[in-house]
Amino acid sequence: MEADTIIKPSFKYSLLMLISAIAIISVGLLVFGAPIQILMFISMLVMIPFMMRLGFSYKQVEKSMMKSMARALQPGLILLTVGILIGAWIASGTVPTLIYYGIEAVSPQYFLVTTLVFCSLVSMSTGTSWGTIGTAGIAMMGVGTSLGIPAPITAGAIISGAYFGDKISPLSDSTNLAPAVTGGELFTHIKHMLWTTVPAYIITAIIFTVMGLQYNASTVDATSVSALTTYLSETFNLGIVSLIPIVVLITLLVWKKPPIPSIFIASAVGGIVAVAYQGFGFAETLTIFYEGYSVTTGIEVVDSLLVRGGLASMLGLIALFIFALGLGGMLAESGALEALLASFVYKIQHTGLLVFVTILVSYFTLAIGGAIYFSTVMGGTLMRPVFEKLNLKPENLSRILEDTGTQGGALVPWTGSGMYTAATLGVATGAYLPFCFLALITPLVSLFYGITGLTMTKYDESERKDKDRKSNKPRPVEA
Repeated sequence: MEADTIIKPSFKYSLLMLISAIAIISVGLLVFGAPIQILMFISMLVMIPFMMRLGFSYKQVEKSMMKSMARALQPGLILLTVGILIGAWIASGTVPTLIYYGIEAVSPQYFLVTTLVFCSLVSMSTGTSWGTIGTAGIAMMGVGTSLGIPAPITAGAIISGAYFGDKISPLSDSTNLAPAVTGGELFTHIKHMLWTTVPAYIITAIIFTVMGLQYNASTVDATSVSALTTYLSETFNLGIVSLIPIVVLITLLVWKKPPIPSIFIASAVGGIVAVAYQGFGFAETLTIFYEGYSVTTGIEVVDSLLVRGGLASMLGLIALFIFALGLGGMLAESGALEALLASFVYKIQHTGLLVFVTILVSYFTLAIGGAIYFSTVMGGTLMRPVFEKLNLKPENLSRILEDTGTQGGALVPWTGSGMYTAATLGVATGAYLPFCFLALITPLVSLFYGITGLTMTKYDESERKDKDRKSNKPRPVEA
């Protein structure tokens, strides 16, 4: 069937499509406790007849799925290599070394703010929140557990730091994607984000400092700490050699080398250290690359911290990622998302309302698409004409997309980021969500600027004329 016979969906029809998908996922999770991966897959299949009723052929439907699913390839490969990295770095003694010396060096009162800053620095250096969570995050979870800090609070500090660095670093893919989608420039985008991110980060640091003051030596489970440190010191060769894989990874990423080979090289270096320095066999190390590090000590804190990683541990997350992107792509390609939003988005006239709606659209597309990338692309594409209509520069839109969709990725349980974070840190999304202060505060700062107009940069007359000339678009006559 030719594309010119395709019918544009009405608001009611689009709403029915969305409700059908949401109902399948909600009922499956709440009533049957089914895995979210299979529910996403079923929802995707249910969208097929909806799209064919609009005039799409099956080939066109399949193409829309595949086109969107293809975007999962790179982050999926990153996930696989991060899984290998986690297993390799435990076997190499890298993570155990960080845990051991972290326990020795950090006092309970300042642990949370130290974790925030440490993860921020790692993430800014590498440009990856997932890599930070899977390395520095695991280490800090171990330290926090030993110091008597509740796991959800520690996870909140880790996530806040990891995503701060991710959205500020020019090495981050999401930081590069947002201005590309909205028509802005990278460093203008980063500078503009500082207006919302820095105040939110300062408030977050203050909150974690105050929260940390309630923990002191009396909160430390001395028996648990002793058992953990004794096991680490007796099982692994701790020290500078074990930290070589971290140096390799940070160096490669700072040199702007591609993330997938960089992470794998750092994993391979970890494997070499595991064989040459920790005494693991070559075949055993390759098994750890695939299955993760496995040990049964009978010491709860050790088993919960170190039994993780491996390529296989990421397969379920990748399945979710693929199906979520497929579902989101079908809703977008069918015109359902545009129909749902167009009824009110293009009538917006006030900056404050525009920012508020953009925040909602960003979270909505994140929840529907299941991925930060989908949220950024769809949110930017749908909202860009409205920002242009109100004479607002693209960095305003790209900033909001990062303040919400990028940081919100870890807060939605069925997104790739949410599933990965919960699985890697061993804390449920609902448990750590209230403590992800940076992700919760930043959108409020962004909304404040929208209401007041502060930092909402606009084109002046000469910039507007130049932009219209470059785009060959006639400037609309003012009413």
